[in-house]
Parts: sequence; structure tokens; C-alpha cells
Amino acid sequence: MSGRNDAWADGQGRVYQASGDQHITEHHHHAPEWSGPDSVRRPAVGRAPAVLRDRVGEMDRLRAAVEPGVGNRVYVLHGLGGCGKTAVAYALFHHATGEAGRLGLWVNASDPASLRAGMLAVAADRGATDGELIGARSGLRPAADLVWHYLDRSDEPWLLVLDNADTPAILRDGGWLRTSPAGTVVVTTRQAAAHWWPGAELLQFGVLPREDAALVLRDLAPHAGSVEDAAEVADRLGRLPLALTLAGGFLAHQVIDPWTLADYSRRLDGSGSGLSPTDPIELIDQGAAAVGGDSRHLLSHTWQLSLDALAAQGLPEADRLLSLLACWSSDPLPLSVLSGAELEPTLPAYRVESALRGLLDHSLTELVPGETRCLRTHGVLLDSVARTTPDDQREQLSAAAARLLLAVLPEVPDRGTQEPRVNMLAPHVIALLRRTANWAPSQSTVEAAAECALRLVTAVHRAGDYASALTLSSEAVELVNPRLGEDHVLVIGLRQRVARALFRLGRFEESEALYLHLLADCERALGPEASETLGTCLKLASPVINLDREADGIALIRRAAEGYTQLHGPVHPLTLIARSSLLDQTTQPTEATAGSTVVTDCRRELGEDHTITLGAELDYACALHHGERNTEALPYARSAFAKYVQRFGSDYPIALNARSTLSMILSALGQYTEAIEHGEKLVEGRTRVLGSTHPWTLFAKDLLDQSRRSQRNT
Repeated sequence: MSGRNDAWADGQGRVYQASGDQHITEHHHHAPEWSGPDSVRRPAVGRAPAVLRDRVGEMDRLRAAVEPGVGNRVYVLHGLGGCGKTAVAYALFHHATGEAGRLGLWVNASDPASLRAGMLAVAADRGATDGELIGARSGLRPAADLVWHYLDRSDEPWLLVLDNADTPAILRDGGWLRTSPAGTVVVTTRQAAAHWWPGAELLQFGVLPREDAALVLRDLAPHAGSVEDAAEVADRLGRLPLALTLAGGFLAHQVIDPWTLADYSRRLDGSGSGLSPTDPIELIDQGAAAVGGDSRHLLSHTWQLSLDALAAQGLPEADRLLSLLACWSSDPLPLSVLSGAELEPTLPAYRVESALRGLLDHSLTELVPGETRCLRTHGVLLDSVARTTPDDQREQLSAAAARLLLAVLPEVPDRGTQEPRVNMLAPHVIALLRRTANWAPSQSTVEAAAECALRLVTAVHRAGDYASALTLSSEAVELVNPRLGEDHVLVIGLRQRVARALFRLGRFEESEALYLHLLADCERALGPEASETLGTCLKLASPVINLDREADGIALIRRAAEGYTQLHGPVHPLTLIARSSLLDQTTQPTEATAGSTVVTDCRRELGEDHTITLGAELDYACALHHGERNTEALPYARSAFAKYVQRFGSDYPIALNARSTLSMILSALGQYTEAIEHGEKLVEGRTRVLGSTHPWTLFAKDLLDQSRRSQRNT
């Protein structure tokens, strides 16, 4: 034949052309079109914990579920990523296959393909034929029905673990999650919503107790330091099992220059040296090589899996809300703070509720029971989110965080016990200041955060918690001073709060030194007649007088009173406070007589029960006492004391001051029995509130001794 017969192959067909006779032999080697796990008889996990710490109650319940004859049960272990759910399932698996004598089956349920392949491998393990499996894989017969047919008919009792089932819709839609009298099912998941798990028993997992968290580190790196060193690092890691495992694995695998736990702690705080990264999350993630390096074993990625799942469910706003929460602390956050939250356009106000529900369902945050409804998010999670927040989002986030805090912090806190949520906001205000220090937003945002701190410190101080006020104000000054400068009016306000707290704590020399520095700064930056300058004069008088320099103190009060009168008028609240303070110290009869005018002005301008009015009544009683007009002073002292106790309680510092004045006046009038009764309660109260060595406690003891001596001498 001289012509050509050209042909083409289609699909899997073949065409062979030859000019002569040929013998062709074909060898076909068909690989399966599916692949399954290498084993369902062994847990597919990274490095298992050497010892499972804590979880005693949960393990007792789970061990009971694999006792002989027990079946038809589903247990759902849920919690934040990295809290050790898989470790518990692993421990139960080994108990079930060992002591309990059960068959153990382990399936990765993190995605549809892995779940399907794993469950069909379970069916094969339990006796399904090749034909049945091919039919299930090709869709010719229901795969889940086949699996559960063979699980129900298993000749051995079993434990089936469905690990990392963070998308429960996969289990529900495929009908993969069922019960069987032949065995027990355990599911590990981050999805906490009960509606996904009808009929199952839910066990929630969180962080470890401090002692057990320290032992996790010691189990992995026993020679790295003491138990207390381990406990301190555990606290720094938020006692999250994954973070503990990563840290312990890192320390255990160092060869050239091993670190101690103390070294690790210093580097977490950014104070270490050498080649280690300064970012704490990067440092923690270095331990992943020791435990298995997939994304679930990296702090920097593990929670992104949940956020990706939320986005796939139509809740991309959850990521944005979590970024907002990362501006605050891991301490309980009053839910009312989120009222009015919005970050247009990515988190509109009407989507905040659904975004929060998504975070709760995926165990990225949790509700905290109590009188004040709160939200709590793990600190390592917040740090991980904050470090990956894009630069162009940080301004909006930190500004919104400050705005929401300002909305619930009282602008002018009154004296006395504050609303419970005010004290709960303290760690969140400090956390926001730290975020602004690291993120470097605009000055207006830093000012808003500083305003939050000033309102908070003022409220805490006026509640009578001077030690906390000192700590908060000192830390706030340290954080905002580099951005705003010590002459900024908000920084001056915070520094004044430091000085006031020092005074109230009896540290008069330190208080005076700081006030003198403040006065010089105010006069230079704001002017000698500025309101802040006059306020510093007035408050400087208190430690000066308590250091036995009454004349200097009275001159400072007089300067403040005259300056306020010129600046605001004679009946402005600040002027009335200064005029009243002058009464407390003066021994001049003319100024004591003018005290009735101050009280009258306060009652007319502010009302009889206003705090400033009560202070004026008490100061007027002091002025009358100094002028030896004790009979006139007694009604004012009794009235002020009774109102202070009714309003603030008998242990409130001003109520104790009123009791002191009342005791002095009663003793001066010869009413020693009542004077001694008040004196004894004064000593008890000041010892309880201020401590036994505070100067005012010692003064109270002297006053009581004087009253007792006077009574004996009558």
C-alpha cells in the first residue's frame, strides 16, 4: 500500500500505525483513583504529651465511656485551638486500646476529603469488601451508611475519634456522626455551639491551672529551671497547652547553648540578647519543629484556621472584631463596652452581634459568668492577632477601642464606690496604652487613650483604692509620656494623680517632690494662673502641711483660692474647694467666721448633699475647733460624719477623717466616752484601710491615747 491511513485517538483510546506487521504487547498498571490514610489504628498526631496534666475530671468521665458494655454515646471535646483537646483524645485512645481492651479508630475530620477517606478506611478495617468500597467511593452507594453498617456489626467494641472536626457541617451533611451500641465516639472541635451536637455530651477545655502548666514545661525540659521558673513562664504563656508544649520542646531541643527557663522568660519580654527573635509569638513558634510543624502547631497560624472557617460561613467580620478585641486585655471585658462598636466598612454595627457569635461558636472567645456580663479572650491569641494586624488598620482599631472605653468611663467620677465595670476596665486601658505605644497611631488617638487612663485613675482614686491608683497612673505616665511629652495637659493630669496617690499612702516627701516638679512644669508650659497650675498649688499644700510646714501650705491654698476666684469666680466648684480647704487649716478668727459663708455658697450652688458641700461642712467644723468654738463645731461635724457614712460607708477615707474631727471636738467638749468610742473605731478603720504604720493611723492612736488620758484625769 502506498497511501497513508492517518487516525487520531480520542479519550483513553490508542491508535497504532505501522508500515508492516508488528506484534504489540501492552502492560497496564492502574493506580487507584483515591487514597486513604496510612492507618486508622494509630492516632495521627504530632508529638504526644509525655504526661497528660490536669483534666482529671474529664478523663474520669471519658474512661467510664469505654468501660465494657458501654456504647451509644458521643462526647464532644471543644475549646480554643491549642487548649489540648487532641491530647485528651490521645490519652483516652491509649487507655481504650490498652487497659479497656477496645479497638481504637482515629480519623482526621478537618476537611471533607480526609473525613471521607478516613471513614471508608474504617469500613475496610471492619470488613467492607472491595466492591462495597468501590461503590461508596464512586457514589453508587451511600458512604456513611456503609461505614456505620460495619461499625454496628463490629465483633469488637471500639472507640472512634473524629479529630479536628472544626467544621461540623461536614459531619452533619454527610451523616457521618452517629451512635452505635458497639462503641463510643469522641469528637474534638473548636466549634462550641450546642446545636451542632444534638444528643452529645459536651466537655469544654480551657487553659491549665498554674501548677499543672508549670509541670508541662518541666516534663519537656526538666533541667531548664525550677518549678517557680516554670510557673512564671507558664503565666507569661497564658497557661495554654500548645504554647507550653512549643516552649518546652524548644528548650529541650537546644544543643549548642541551651537556655534556662529564666532566659526564655527574658526573651519573651524582649529583654534577651543574641540571635533569637524579639517577637514573642515567633519565639514560641520555634518549638514547632519538636512537636510536628503543621499549621495547627503554630501559634501564628492555628487560630487563622478558625477565622478562615468563619469567613467561609459568611462571617468575615469576625476577623475584624477579633482585631478590635486585640486592642484590649485578656482579662474579662464587660460586654457593654461593645455597645456601639463599628468599624466601617468592614464591621458595620448591625454585624457586630453575628461576628461575636461566630467567635464564641469557634471558641475564639468565651462568655464569663458573673453579675457583670463579660467576654474573655486568651492573651496569646490577642498578641498573635495584634502582631499581624496590617499597619493601615491600626489607627482605626485603636481609635475605636479608645472611643468605646470613653463611652463607659465616667467623665467626672464622684467619690465613693464606682460601678463594678469601671475597675474591670483597668487592664484594658493599660493594654490599649501599650498597643498605642507599639502601633504609633496619630496623636489624637494617643490622647484619647490617655484620656481613658486619666478617667480610670481618677475613678479608682476616688473609690479610695490609692495603691491601685498609684500603680495605674505611674504605668500610664510611662506609656504616654514618650508620645505626648511631660508638659501635655493629659500627662500633667496623670502625674498629678501619681502625686495624690503618694500623699494618700502617707509618702509625703515623695508627693511633695513630685508636686514641686509639676508646679514648675505647669508654670512654664501653661502659665502661673492656669487652672492646672492652681490645682497643683492646692494639692501641693497637703503634703507640705503634713510635713509640719503649715504656713507654707496655707500660702499655697490661698494662692489657689485667689487664682480660682479670678479665673472662674467665687462660687465655681474649684473655687469652693479651695476656699473650703483654707478653713481646714486656718487659725484666724476672721477666716473661721467666713466659713459659714462658704457652707452657704456650697449649699446654694451645689446642694446640701453634694460632696463639696459635705467637705465644706467638715472643714468649717475644723475651723471652729481651731478657734475653740467646739459647741458650734459639733453639729457640723456630726452632720458631715453621718452623711459621709451613709453615702460612702464607715471605712471610706473621708468618713474616717470626719470621725477623727468628730472625736477631737467631743474630747474638747469633755464628752470622753463618745470621743473614745469614735477614737477606737478610727484606729481600727485606719489600720484596716491604711495599715498600722501609716502616719494617719499613728495620729489616730495618739488621739485615742489623749482622750483616754483626759478621761482619767477628770
